[in-house]
Amino acid sequence: MTCLVRRALEPLLIVCGTAILLWVGVDSLRTSSYRRHVEATLRHASIRGIERTGPTSLEAGEPIGTLEVLRLGLSGVVVEGDDTSVLDRAIGHLPDTPLPWHAGNSALAAHRDALFRPLKGIRFGDLLRLRTPHGTFDYRVRDILIVKPEAVWVIETTTVSMLTLISCYPFTYLGHAPERFIVRAERVPTT
Repeated sequence: MTCLVRRALEPLLIVCGTAILLWVGVDSLRTSSYRRHVEATLRHASIRGIERTGPTSLEAGEPIGTLEVLRLGLSGVVVEGDDTSVLDRAIGHLPDTPLPWHAGNSALAAHRDALFRPLKGIRFGDLLRLRTPHGTFDYRVRDILIVKPEAVWVIETTTVSMLTLISCYPFTYLGHAPERFIVRAERVPTT
């Protein structure tokens, strides 16, 4: 009897596994295509010579720039917004915080199982680089925190220019994670 059940399950498991692999492949292609589109838009904006001060607000989905943490191999496009449609494809800028080319605490969020997975290896002193049409900005990591989702103080206004990265924690948790992984970095002169 168990041999009969196993033979019946084998084709079903093969079909399910193939469907999952196909879904992951299509999702990866869509994300790559979205990234290329945003990077092309950013290149076009740079060529047009957008003013250095930049706007104070953007529409949801508008490109902001690219974020890199070279030591970790983290690289992703940053767009305005923090809803699911943004976070499924990019790093999202929280609209209630200043845009990076303005003073204050600019907050970015991404999924822990996608673009921000490399953050689990972040260290104090690591360099973050944010390239935008309004300038390139370097930040040095000064805080690595694990907080409850209610700890909104991490995105409050600061007197110095900061970049706050937010992701769910723990990184290997299945389902809705109970905590948030926070990286706070202070702007330093760009080298």
